[in-house]
Amino acid sequence: MRIGIDISQLAYENTGVANYLFNWIDALLKVDDRNEYILFFSSLRSNIKYQISKIKNANKNVKIKSFRLPPSILDLLWNKLHVLPIEWLIGDVDIFVTSDWTEPPTKRAKKATILYDLIVYKYPNETAKKIIDTQKRKLKWVAKESDMVFCISDSTKRDAIDILKISKEKLRVIYPGIE
Repeated sequence: MRIGIDISQLAYENTGVANYLFNWIDALLKVDDRNEYILFFSSLRSNIKYQISKIKNANKNVKIKSFRLPPSILDLLWNKLHVLPIEWLIGDVDIFVTSDWTEPPTKRAKKATILYDLIVYKYPNETAKKIIDTQKRKLKWVAKESDMVFCISDSTKRDAIDILKISKEKLRVIYPGIE
């Protein structure tokens, strides 16, 4: 099986999202050497060479597809217009997992996403308008298209049911690990 994962959030080192995503991928690659992983990264300015080197050393079945596209362009293409299937950039995959900022369409791949919180809905006065707008556009597509949503807590799972109206059958809780 070919599994694509958006690792663009690793550019924001030492944030909760980057730490969760890195540890999730690291744990996954330690237990799975059968599947092929295509890790997608895009940023105009950020570089994640150190994180990528740690990931690639963990599993020989990992390929990195890196692009220099700014997040604003991907927000336009994927969250607003919802064009340019991810497979056009990384090749065919069976599953594609998104993380935090953008939600690309797929041609045939099943889709999953990691949902950290729904702060943009619960506490909009605590968040910048640009972030709220981007997240809400992404989450609209998550609710509509995702086959599976990984929530980082039971609270996030309840919020996904109550706010996004995602059926509980599509939701799985994967707690952050402690090393």
